[in-house]
Amino acid sequence: MKEYGVFDVIGPIMIGPSSSHTAGAARLGLTARKIAGEEIKEVVFYLHGSFAKTYSGHGTDKALVAGVLGLEPDDERIKNSFQLAQEKGLLYSFREKDLGEVHPNTVLIAMETASGQRWEVTGSSLGGGKVRIISINDLEVEFSGEYTTLITFHQDRPGIIADISAVLAKYKINVAFMRVFRLNRSANAVLIAETDEDISNAVLTEIEKNAYIYLAKVLRPF
Repeated sequence: MKEYGVFDVIGPIMIGPSSSHTAGAARLGLTARKIAGEEIKEVVFYLHGSFAKTYSGHGTDKALVAGVLGLEPDDERIKNSFQLAQEKGLLYSFREKDLGEVHPNTVLIAMETASGQRWEVTGSSLGGGKVRIISINDLEVEFSGEYTTLITFHQDRPGIIADISAVLAKYKINVAFMRVFRLNRSANAVLIAETDEDISNAVLTEIEKNAYIYLAKVLRPF
């Protein structure tokens, strides 16, 4: 029998009329910002399915912008996110796009950061404020954001996963889920490790010492 928590019964603490279209959308925007790792200068939201049809009426547009600005789903400033974006100089736009066989509440968030980096993050709002990230920069991934999440971008070669696991074990960090995604053999790959404990900057620095790891990020839960 499936176990249910309080969050599943009463839903998330949020601003807006819909957990899927507002709380989930805000979390998707905020997760995308965390992945980018810095201020966003410009963003295009490619809306799929139900998101594309109802985003304005349900407040999805304001919630997505709020998330990219760094606001949590329960922040009362969500309703004023367009004004906040203007004050911060964030350029944003919304476009409808068929993203294929994905959840109807899915958005591709294409961002340019203040330093000129470009990131694309695709995620789905599953209801009850829950989300799932399904791609980062064209690489298929899968994680929920409900755990501390380590993301590494690395060369696909023997020993990388063992090296990362050894560092986590050294600091007594238990892995709840771990998945590795790649474009093809010996190409770029992404490791997603969701952990029970926090991952400190010291741990992250040690992981980044591996010459075959291009970039490592830690996303902390909401």
